[in-house]
Amino acid sequence: MISFHNIWKVYGKHAPALEDVSLKIEDGEFVSIVGRSGAGKSTLIKMLIGEEKPTKGRIVVGDYEVNKLKPKELPNFRRNIGIVFQDFKLIQTKNVYENIAFALEVEGRPQKEINDLVPRVLEMVGLTDKRYNFINELSGGEKQRVAIARAVIHHPSVMIADEPTGNLDDVNTAEIIRLILKINELGTTVILATHNRGVVDGLHRRVVSISAGKIASDEKKGKYIVF
Repeated sequence: MISFHNIWKVYGKHAPALEDVSLKIEDGEFVSIVGRSGAGKSTLIKMLIGEEKPTKGRIVVGDYEVNKLKPKELPNFRRNIGIVFQDFKLIQTKNVYENIAFALEVEGRPQKEINDLVPRVLEMVGLTDKRYNFINELSGGEKQRVAIARAVIHHPSVMIADEPTGNLDDVNTAEIIRLILKINELGTTVILATHNRGVVDGLHRRVVSISAGKIASDEKKGKYIVF
């Protein structure tokens, strides 16, 4: 369960970036977050992963009250969350296998476990034959599949996909969305932040629209609507 309880975020003397936002996301849900640039989507995500703290309110993810976590506690908390970005954030000097393995190495996982898990996730994302390719040898869709594999290699309970198809063509977009849906079907809660109307309308899943820092609509099987 993810819960935002009466969240406010104010930067200096500016209008609130988020204003009294309350939102609950059940385990295993697939939720699209939509809204115009500057509406507050990125702020919401940053607070969910503990990158920023709310001015007021509480954020609860499972057993963690995120707004109260100390910096030294954040790495352990973030192991519950996989994050996929528009610009991939892959390590150019490592190959596909090494990029995915790195997510486990920083957690101190034993090599035997890494050797077992990485081939499994490579198969899941359809990149077994690209395991030794370097990032500059991949297409945009393949890079995003590597990023997704890295995000889910430690079996997070939540995956946040922040504009994961923003740099992709229609064919690769469809492949990435199919993969994200597969991950959701395996039990992972998915939060998709996107401007892609076609993706959102085709999902027939819950859509939360944010406007001027407030939740403007929350529909169980919604469409892409911005206010």
